[in-house]
Amino acid sequence: MVLAPAHSKPKKVAPGLPPRKPLAEAVTKAPDDLLEQELPASLARDVNAAIDAVLLKYQRDWVADDSDLKVAEKSRRIGLTWAEASDNVLIASKSRQAGGMNVYYIGYNMDMAIEYIEACAMWARVFNEAASEVEEGEEVFKDGDDEKSIKTYTIRFASGFRIVALSSRPANLRGKQGVVVIDEAAFHGALDELLKAALALLIWGGKVRVISTHDGDQNPFNELVNEIRSKKRKGSVHRITFKDAIEQGLFGRVCMRKGVTWDEASAAKWVADVYAFYGAAADEELDVIPSQGSGAWLTTALVEARMYGAPVLRYTCPKGFEELPDAYRESAIQEWLEQEVAPLLKALNPDLQSVFGQDFGRTGDLTVMVPAQIEQNLTRRIPFILELRNMPHRQQEQIGKYVIHGLPRFVKAAVDARGNGSAVAEFLAQEFGFDRVALVMATEGWYRENMPPLKTAFEDDTIAVPRDKDVLADLRAIKVIKGVARVPDRTTGKDGGQRHGDAGIAIALMHYASRNPGSEIEWTAMPTTSRGYDNVADVDDDLPIPEPEAW
Repeated sequence: MVLAPAHSKPKKVAPGLPPRKPLAEAVTKAPDDLLEQELPASLARDVNAAIDAVLLKYQRDWVADDSDLKVAEKSRRIGLTWAEASDNVLIASKSRQAGGMNVYYIGYNMDMAIEYIEACAMWARVFNEAASEVEEGEEVFKDGDDEKSIKTYTIRFASGFRIVALSSRPANLRGKQGVVVIDEAAFHGALDELLKAALALLIWGGKVRVISTHDGDQNPFNELVNEIRSKKRKGSVHRITFKDAIEQGLFGRVCMRKGVTWDEASAAKWVADVYAFYGAAADEELDVIPSQGSGAWLTTALVEARMYGAPVLRYTCPKGFEELPDAYRESAIQEWLEQEVAPLLKALNPDLQSVFGQDFGRTGDLTVMVPAQIEQNLTRRIPFILELRNMPHRQQEQIGKYVIHGLPRFVKAAVDARGNGSAVAEFLAQEFGFDRVALVMATEGWYRENMPPLKTAFEDDTIAVPRDKDVLADLRAIKVIKGVARVPDRTTGKDGGQRHGDAGIAIALMHYASRNPGSEIEWTAMPTTSRGYDNVADVDDDLPIPEPEAW
């Protein structure tokens, strides 16, 4: 069925839409036959060709699909639920013999239910179907011996069927029959159980429509999409990106609703503004690409592409190491530093500025130290990483000072100063200056401000990290939680010890330091001996000359 739009069509046709003939030309009558003059046989075809359909192509394709189970993975705000409402009104208004049945709409909040039922009421008026006004009430859903009363919005039709919009998710759909529409399914708290209840309705001729944007590739919604695509489950999948919707005339509808004229410049600006609004989330929200790991922040492929053959040195102190004499502990760690760490420091480029990041751990988590050098093209190259487990505070201070003293042209360190880490952080700041050692208390605000630049570095290939399984796991452990990238849960490393994204946070601290550098300290060495008056001819180096006066 094709309906004329409520507003005049924009003067220019949006990209992707066929050109239309003027309406007057479409209904020109044939001059001969009277019947043809009054009602040309081609009138319907010509009028349909001259007037845009109310539903855009992707909306028509969705409505035309009569599969028992159909799923739409879609962009935000493209009007698919609005199109679904049109089909739901036609279904509920039919007689039982014509295939009519009840429709149950399940969003995840009351606002969605109200928006949907208002769309259904609008379509009922457009179709001139005999329907009641929207009724606000409650409906009881049973869950075992328990009962849950859910607020509902209902439209009843002369057919005897009804459309019911639920304000929240029912525990089950026992005793219900008809079409079930699950909107923004990926954001329902227990989608697995809801799908089981909904799919049970298929046995007696019901239908299930699942509509949603994505919320991670491990979400049950994405798993449902993949099951259908891999033929593990019978059904159909519609994928509708924001760009698909634009090509099929979405911006023309926006212009029509606003009462403005369509043109290419305004269309391009509108699309650019929408993408700018969603920012880094545009891949998932608009381009229908589920984020990795159910909200994971960095993909495995992206991290591995920035890895190279730099070493990760690990030192685990034996139990009771902190109880040994100070001199023994210092000697043991110094020996390790001179044998393992010193050669790596000597291999650094003396002309490049160096920075340092450290995430603190004591008996539970790791302490991870991440030095880096800033190359001419602004790539932050990490030459090695130190991972310390069960390391006493004094030895962490010893190692930190040794590494930073060995960094050429050191300009900044950012050190985890939370909890017990504050002591080691202060030791380093007292050694190198509080203006060159930032004591970082990583709050949600800190993550919000400083994690996006780190992700950009991975995307722009301006960071290089050691190729290591645990480092990869730590970076992949960073998740987007309530819109902020941070580390949620603990994992286990290849040494069997507990990890909490430690290397990922240390790398973030290093990157923060590189974006907020201090100043290099320039200095001149004192004379090796006292010297006298400069009366030695042809000698430019005066430092070795003896002098009885104080320097």
